[in-house]
Amino acid sequence: MKIKFWGCRGSIPAPGPHTLRYGGNTTCVELRPPGGGVMIIDAGSGIRALGKQLLKEKNTTEIHLLLTHSHWDHLMGFPFFTPAYFEKYNINVFGGPNAKNSLRNYLTHQMTPPFFPVEFTVMKANFRLGQNGSHTGCIAGMDFDAIELSHPNGGYGFKLSCGGASFVFLTDNEPAFPHAGGLSREKYVEFCRGADLLVHDAQYTDEEYRVTRGWGHSTFTDATQLAIDAGVRRLGLFHHDPDRSDDELDRRVDACRAMITAASADLSCFACQEGGEIDLSTRS
Repeated sequence: MKIKFWGCRGSIPAPGPHTLRYGGNTTCVELRPPGGGVMIIDAGSGIRALGKQLLKEKNTTEIHLLLTHSHWDHLMGFPFFTPAYFEKYNINVFGGPNAKNSLRNYLTHQMTPPFFPVEFTVMKANFRLGQNGSHTGCIAGMDFDAIELSHPNGGYGFKLSCGGASFVFLTDNEPAFPHAGGLSREKYVEFCRGADLLVHDAQYTDEEYRVTRGWGHSTFTDATQLAIDAGVRRLGLFHHDPDRSDDELDRRVDACRAMITAASADLSCFACQEGGEIDLSTRS
């Protein structure tokens, strides 16, 4: 299972000199499943560049798009995803249970006049709306599990497993605050238990959280403690605040690593970086 990050920023794109190393694009993650094709988690602004890359791959026509939820920063890049405009592509759209009826609405609403000059009907790709009514399944040779996020307006996190490796993606999750439809912290710990890689929301510092509690995002401390308690092997800090500079992110990673060392946990920690790649098949 190969993973590449095309957008790691939260809330709104943040281009500029202070985000050059970790990137300014919003959520978009690429996976290469053993069953072929490409899997994409979320359609934030990072999906535009990923689409350009896919156009260069003549044999890649099967696209699996997993959407965590419909907040703007996770969908805003979709109208600029060039493969969606060509008939040769099959785009299979997945969400959590009971999401089938809303998936098309997620994608079409932002392209409905007067919000965008090109309507969804111009897109010629073959769209297939994915599973409905189940938390589990199989997508392109990968086992798939969904879990409700603790986030305003709801959403789903995902666990993807194959070849003995597992990847958990929990962006926009606030386990310390009980949002409607969200689960207990213990449920998230169990969902992540033993994962090879956990990518978790870590938008706020503890100081910032005094003001932002209830906004739907986690702190660096809470994300790290969840990873420690779940016994995961690697933690990727994600959904970086748009005001968070590269240098400050480095300092926050150092603080998280110190926390892990103090807990004597066997866990590596890093901040997810636009363009960064991870090969879980190596399990290193």
